[in-house]
Amino acid sequence: MDRLKAIKILLSVAVVIVVIGFGVYHLGTKFIADEVMGQVAAELESSGQMEAIRQEVQKDPELRAFIEEGKNVDTSKLPFKTKEEATRALLKKFDLSEINDIQIQARQGMTASEQQALFNKIESRLTDEEMLALKALAYKELFK
Repeated sequence: MDRLKAIKILLSVAVVIVVIGFGVYHLGTKFIADEVMGQVAAELESSGQMEAIRQEVQKDPELRAFIEEGKNVDTSKLPFKTKEEATRALLKKFDLSEINDIQIQARQGMTASEQQALFNKIESRLTDEEMLALKALAYKELFK
């Protein structure tokens, strides 16, 4: 009888630990995603880089055409609809050190070959629907 009681207690503790771990994981990624997105958006706007990005996209017809693929997309069918949801999705596909490296590279400027390598890396890890959702978000942000 004591053995059965010990097994029940052990299983109960294990279930509680799993539930707590699951909650911390989801709340943690949400918190990190919200913080990262907030910092990046504020930094881009305050430094004037967002306007520079808009101008760069306007000057590059290939890049503009790529982003405009998200113009008339039915967003109800996309895996994410907001910048925060996109950030959370990217955090699941890339670890924080990779995201930090990308952010540092972007700040320092990237050559065309580095941009292509980054694009290939992103494209290899995301589904077609996720890429389309990113294009829709980029279009909304850049051409609003």
